[in-house]
Amino acid sequence: MTNLPPNPQDSENLTEAESQQLLQKLRQKQGNWVEWGKEIAKLQKSGYSPQIIFEATGFEPIQQNQVIVGAQVYHSIVKANASEAVQSHYWERGSDVLYELRMLTQEERATAAELTHHHQLDMDSAREIARAIKDFSRLPKLPAGFSQHPGDAVAYQCWKLARQKSDLQERSRLIAKGLKFAASDSARKQVEQLLTDFTVVPKKPAPHLPLYRPESESDLPRLVAVAGELPLSPSELQAVPSFKEEGVFGIVKSSGEQTWVALPGWQVILNSQDPVVIICNSDILPTDTQTSPESVLVVIDRAQTEWDANSYFAVENSTEENSQIDFQWFETQPEVSILGRIVVIIRPKRILDEEITKDAWQIDE
Repeated sequence: MTNLPPNPQDSENLTEAESQQLLQKLRQKQGNWVEWGKEIAKLQKSGYSPQIIFEATGFEPIQQNQVIVGAQVYHSIVKANASEAVQSHYWERGSDVLYELRMLTQEERATAAELTHHHQLDMDSAREIARAIKDFSRLPKLPAGFSQHPGDAVAYQCWKLARQKSDLQERSRLIAKGLKFAASDSARKQVEQLLTDFTVVPKKPAPHLPLYRPESESDLPRLVAVAGELPLSPSELQAVPSFKEEGVFGIVKSSGEQTWVALPGWQVILNSQDPVVIICNSDILPTDTQTSPESVLVVIDRAQTEWDANSYFAVENSTEENSQIDFQWFETQPEVSILGRIVVIIRPKRILDEEITKDAWQIDE
């Protein structure tokens, strides 16, 4: 049996014996995926890191996150009185599909789960459905002919995209998809009109994300603690807390509650009235950046909360479990509350060989 000491600072209700029992159940794959999600969540709350759980059970960190979140979504669709058929189906399988519904409200999750079950959708299709439903819910008013049913939300997305296509094959594919998901007769009629109306409504291009990658060492400043001004006593010098830079951006955590990161003194940052940094992976940004996923710093100016069509914004995405920050571009003024404008997104500097850059004599040669 693997002895894994929980973090006493984070430990809540599990004893060591209870933790070991849960680890054994997970290792032997006892129960179903919903139970696994609850058990892994308990272990993590008791101080076990995802890596330690992986080593003890074989559940990779990405799988742990999927079943934890998927189980939360499952319980929310049960609370929302999803049909017995849907509850029974997802009790046995589909953690990846329910995981994609995490951004929706409890009621939206239940109806979306009904939709994914009815059409036997996979994870990728569920992601598209969830995004369509979320975007539809942010519209200031219902589009003409479309109801609040999630099927109509998907049909509206297909209708909107089809009107932007001049290619008849792609247009026909979107019309067929819209007719497949349309729940109301009025929504179906709206989509069917595109079979005879070939007018192309040009898509308003989204603005470019303000991405930047430092290219020189001078673009990578470093934080240094200040001891004060001479004269200083040795004790005053020793009292300065030490810190360690972490990650590709040299983020610094202090001995207090605040954490800093050193940013170049670009004008766009200096002009920000209330800048705050959010760390994320580039693959969750609202448009395709055409690069491999990597960690990026998103600088938000919390003072800029007025909408304009040429900017991306941080907005609140609320669910039953929590409230999370989401990044979005809005073609028209949204109903959601804007938390701040994205002023710049910073990529890490590309370093071919970190060890060589530390030794100047190697470069000189």
